[in-house]
Amino acid sequence: MFKHFLERLGWANILMLLVVLSIIVVAEYRFLKGDQLEAIFIGLWAPTILGFMNYLKYKE
Repeated sequence: MFKHFLERLGWANILMLLVVLSIIVVAEYRFLKGDQLEAIFIGLWAPTILGFMNYLKYKE
């Protein structure tokens, strides 16, 4: 079942989701370290990338 989900999702989308996850982790780290403004700036990249992925998905 999980293998079928990964095949349906595609490797490009899996890679982009891993990038988004890493951005969220980095933003959380920066926020907890004390750099709140940088963390917010970095954290806004994740929804931007997800929105771009949706745009490309529905454009096809």
